[in-house]
Amino acid sequence: MANATRHDENDVKMNKREVVVRLLKYLKGHVLEIVLTLLAMGGAVAISLINPLIMEKAVDEYIPSKDIDGLIKLAIFAVILNVAFMLLNKARTYLMAHLSNSIVRDIRNQLYRHIQTLAFTFFDSRPTGKILARITGDVNSLQQVFSSAVTTFIPGIATIIGVLFIMMRKNVVLGLLCMSTVPVMILSLLAIEKYSTKMWALFRKKSSNMNAYVHEGISGMSIVQSFAAEEETSATFDELVDEHKETFRKAVRVNDFFGPSCDLCWAISVVLLYWFGVKLLNKDMVSTGVLIAFGTYVGMFWEPVMNIASFYRQMITNLSAAERIFEVLDTPADVKDKSDAIELPPIEGNVEFKNVYFTYDIGTPDETRVLTDVSFKVNKGERIALVGPTGAGKTTIINLLSRFYDIQEGQVLVDGYDVRDVTIKSLRQQMGVMTQENFIFEGTVADNIRYGKRDATQEEIEEAAKAVNAHDFIMKMEKGYDTPLMERGAGLSIGQRQLIAFARTMVSKPKILILDEATSSIDTKTELMVQKGIDGLLRGRTSFVIAHRLSTIQNADRIFVVDNEGIVESGTPSELIRKKDGAYRKLYMAQFEEIKSKVS
Repeated sequence: MANATRHDENDVKMNKREVVVRLLKYLKGHVLEIVLTLLAMGGAVAISLINPLIMEKAVDEYIPSKDIDGLIKLAIFAVILNVAFMLLNKARTYLMAHLSNSIVRDIRNQLYRHIQTLAFTFFDSRPTGKILARITGDVNSLQQVFSSAVTTFIPGIATIIGVLFIMMRKNVVLGLLCMSTVPVMILSLLAIEKYSTKMWALFRKKSSNMNAYVHEGISGMSIVQSFAAEEETSATFDELVDEHKETFRKAVRVNDFFGPSCDLCWAISVVLLYWFGVKLLNKDMVSTGVLIAFGTYVGMFWEPVMNIASFYRQMITNLSAAERIFEVLDTPADVKDKSDAIELPPIEGNVEFKNVYFTYDIGTPDETRVLTDVSFKVNKGERIALVGPTGAGKTTIINLLSRFYDIQEGQVLVDGYDVRDVTIKSLRQQMGVMTQENFIFEGTVADNIRYGKRDATQEEIEEAAKAVNAHDFIMKMEKGYDTPLMERGAGLSIGQRQLIAFARTMVSKPKILILDEATSSIDTKTELMVQKGIDGLLRGRTSFVIAHRLSTIQNADRIFVVDNEGIVESGTPSELIRKKDGAYRKLYMAQFEEIKSKVS
């Protein structure tokens, strides 16, 4: 699996020019900051171009004529100009920092919002840590690109144009000498860039692998410690860190050729300038002031050239991050609203599957048909239990009802509305889904319950908690509903976490309720504690219950036995248990024998 924790992600092939153009489009929403930054930058560049001319005037005019007053006035003018230069630079730096941070925020928000629209298939195909690497590390790496684009690239180009114009006006020969080694530098940079791009792309992959493994390790720390696997996981982490370090060293090693290449070309141009410049000076073809000014201008020419080369190197370094971000942004949402989707009105809870077909991973080697021509009707308020072997399609049925996946053929109807014809939000807001992983967010108990309904009042929160048998234990906590909880509910028992999750679902007052193995991860004693909560949750609602323990679904109105790509048997618990060769009876007896053997 290419996206597994320890495997490199597949390369994203994108046109580099298109990536750059796409990045620059993010500047559109920040016109005022850009204009102010460019004005500050333009003033600073203009002052920097004037400074050598001030030196030339002093050397060629005021010093030979011993004009002290002129020199003092010129010095005062130079001081005022350079104070203005410093202020403009500070303003430019501040404006650009604000601009780059705003753009990074926009990209991160856009990326996060888009990820929330993606179907389960996206999250099933890669570790969470690799997704986090895109949102954090890859986005952060673009901040310097945007900052340098305005603070380095644009002023660099402006300075180079200004310097070339002045040098060519002053002396064409000396100007051409200063530029003579630029082609050599460009060729060397292009040669280095070809290999550098590959190395930085590989570094991003190794960084993503490491982040994914760290996230997985921290999330599963209790398992690691339970099996005393610290040494093995540390050894694996060391390998990933070594790979990360080695690819970084190789990438940096290649990048290190940028600086010396530019320095060498700069040094050669300076040597050529003074070698020919002195000859011209001896022949009275240039003045001393002009040669001194050229000495300053050659530095002013090559410094932005170096900066632009550095920006180019930085852009190449981080272009792979932009590609990885755009790869996610370009991932289409497999499940999305139609252009003419309508709001689902308040429902009663009638559900119907009509000739439904569903296959996972269509067109890939992992293609798996799960449901074939599945049809059934469920009336409002009915309690349906889904049973069957692992992988039979129980969870798939409820995921199709919640529209976490779209069917390939047939119809899934809620109160007669095809779920594909209504907005996803209006559908899911009227449904409650409970799984065995009841995530508790950082915040108070009330905050966690209110997550099911953002505008829920305290009375509604307490009413929901009472309905699922959670109110009593909450009131015994240190601050009751205002008790702060840590992420994942550290300090709470499994049963308490489950009851809070039940209350969170109850507060939204869903018409359709789904319990997917909601009690499979708890022991029998804890299950008895939450059973009253489950009964309160299901009362008066259309419900689908996937249960591992068949003893927990004896109150179901009907049981659907799911296997062989469909529903092979359905009926009331008493009807199905009486069928001697029935699929449900076989499952029930097999589980009964398993429990009996454990007891004996």
